[in-house]
Amino acid sequence: MSNPLVDMEKPDVIFCIGTNMTECHPVAATRLKKAIAGGAKLIVADPRRIGLAEMSDLYLPLRVGSDVALLLGMAHVIAREGLIDRDFIENRTTESDAFLEHLVEFTPTWAEEISGVPAKDIETAAKWYGESAKSAIYYTLGITEHICGVDNVQSLCNLALMTGNIGREGTGINPMRGQNNIQGAGDSGALPNNYPGFQPVIDPANQAKFKELYGREIDIDKGITKVTALDLCGDEIRAMLIDGENTLLSDPDRVHCEHALRSLDHLVVIDIFLTDTAELADVVLPATAFGETDGVCSNTERRVQRLRAAVSPPGEAQPDWWIISQLAKRLGLAGFDFGEPKEIFNELCS
Repeated sequence: MSNPLVDMEKPDVIFCIGTNMTECHPVAATRLKKAIAGGAKLIVADPRRIGLAEMSDLYLPLRVGSDVALLLGMAHVIAREGLIDRDFIENRTTESDAFLEHLVEFTPTWAEEISGVPAKDIETAAKWYGESAKSAIYYTLGITEHICGVDNVQSLCNLALMTGNIGREGTGINPMRGQNNIQGAGDSGALPNNYPGFQPVIDPANQAKFKELYGREIDIDKGITKVTALDLCGDEIRAMLIDGENTLLSDPDRVHCEHALRSLDHLVVIDIFLTDTAELADVVLPATAFGETDGVCSNTERRVQRLRAAVSPPGEAQPDWWIISQLAKRLGLAGFDFGEPKEIFNELCS
């Protein structure tokens, strides 16, 4: 998130797209309700008329997968009506002129044909968002778990950037994370293009720093995404370890995903349930659940929270960090001699 959760009470206009916040993030949604009670306008874009839509001032019932068309239509109106923040664009963005020129053809009428949202409602949504001094965007998995998920998010970023609605109180681009500690995983470097702390892999200074920190040669090329990894299954990739994800469910193309996983010579899954993905595994390693785990997790606003185990894990279940460390040792990899979660946290803090 670009803004803390407390800022959810402060926008004049709130644009929610692909998020069922009142059901999936009910505690955070109490702040949204406070904003609405205080007079904030709420725009909701979702194929389903969810509870959040019932609270909205404007509901945009778009067709599934047409998010980019809707957002381009809104961007067209913002540019046409002169609602852009010219000073912000010139000082904080690149390629803005080419982008604004590109928007000319994406009229609300064009967007209506693809999205099914009436052009007049697209006009209204764009004007509300663009005219407000403080407009904020909130989204969740409804726009990310698509084959065009990156395009969806980038289109939202463009709305915020062209209006200067970022970097200030009550504004921002705010993803409500879909699973526990997804934010923490990204912060700690579980991304193909970044070291811990979102430090780019391709930066020579970062390469030198992490080589010294880890005390060994490191891969200086960006890793591959999950989408690419699935495409390579059965060919360049013969084995895979999946930790805490039901990939068959989260991937946008289940048929392709299942074919890819079945093409592997060896699949290992770490999970607390025998999920659809775990059913395909050659080996399933049982992990500990929330109440059985010591450590920390980072919530959607990057707030680090302490976790303390309330009960002992059942059977042979072990913490994920312990399982990964044991696998690394048996593969002959150095640097995994952790005895407790505190040691891992201290390394992250260093």
